[in-house]
Amino acid sequence: MQYTSKYESPLGGIVLAADEIGLTGLWFKGQKYFGLCLDKENEEKELPVFELTRKWLDIYFSGNEPDFKVPIHFTGSAFQNEVWEILSQIPYGHTTTYGAIAKQIAEKRGLFGMSAQAVGGAVAHNPISVIVPCHRVVGGNGSLTGYAGGIDKKTALLKLEKGYRETFFVPKKTGRNWRSC
Repeated sequence: MQYTSKYESPLGGIVLAADEIGLTGLWFKGQKYFGLCLDKENEEKELPVFELTRKWLDIYFSGNEPDFKVPIHFTGSAFQNEVWEILSQIPYGHTTTYGAIAKQIAEKRGLFGMSAQAVGGAVAHNPISVIVPCHRVVGGNGSLTGYAGGIDKKTALLKLEKGYRETFFVPKKTGRNWRSC
């Protein structure tokens, strides 16, 4: 059974989801893939993990790096969970690229290469925004490719962490927009 709660952030309303193991979802209201991994039958209920998550978010949105972790329960495919675990390790205020994550997975698996597009697909479906920082992943050329909550939120989160670079840019619309965490 999953449970839900709400949080009001400076960037808008957030819905939290959790099960007995940990946080399973954190979505900005109305974002792409909102509630994708949320059980159809869920209950709004206060849990200790929600209290801890709110504390983490309060510290984060005050412009500081939280010094503790929220228990997380990834519920994706093995590949998605692998990518999301890598996202969880991107340091506060830093960014990486889809290609760098693909290279890391390829090396770990002893492969010659890995598709950055495959990584982008997994990043796009990250159900735990902000805490699992998919906003810290940018294109290899510095492009701020899609963010399910909107590019404005991705930019705001990077600026909050002082990880935004003047060389970042929003690409012109194309037919491909698979990178939308």
